[in-house]
Amino acid sequence: MKTGSGSEPKFKTKTSAGAEPALMELFTDCLRDIYWAENHLVKTLPKMIQAATSAELSTTIEKHLEETVEHVSRLVVIFDLLGLEAIAKKCDAMEGLTKEGEGIIESTDEGTATRDVGIILASQKVEHYEIATYGGLVQLATTLNLTDVAEILAQTLEEEKLADQLLTEVAENDVNYKASEEA
Repeated sequence: MKTGSGSEPKFKTKTSAGAEPALMELFTDCLRDIYWAENHLVKTLPKMIQAATSAELSTTIEKHLEETVEHVSRLVVIFDLLGLEAIAKKCDAMEGLTKEGEGIIESTDEGTATRDVGIILASQKVEHYEIATYGGLVQLATTLNLTDVAEILAQTLEEEKLADQLLTEVAENDVNYKASEEA
């Protein structure tokens, strides 16, 4: 390995001193971010349920709200496994995505399939953010040899992927067609 002017390595590797603590700090920061995001969704998903016209869409979001409550609980378990306090760090991305969803509700007519299409689009943006976050967290946990944590995160990742798939099915099977027939 190349070295700089002192005995300190020029390039950090997985085994270099200080590399793992920095990666663990990033991992913890990302956990706190998604912990805030999931808690925020527990508060905002009921608004989406209430605004939806399609019974199938409402049911799909209600089911995911129940899963989201479980995701929050799993994150608390992860913090416990890591010996850390479950502290949330505001997630600007999730705040922006949920504000966008609220804007769609405000800008569409109540009781329309068009609003439902907007709710699905906004919900899928949220799901894709969560899928990206949990996918990255699974990889980081694996890299940090946190096998139990990686397994818990992978379970949540699969549920987020399924929620996205179910939203697509609601759109394809019903809502998009109805919206295309609205004036």
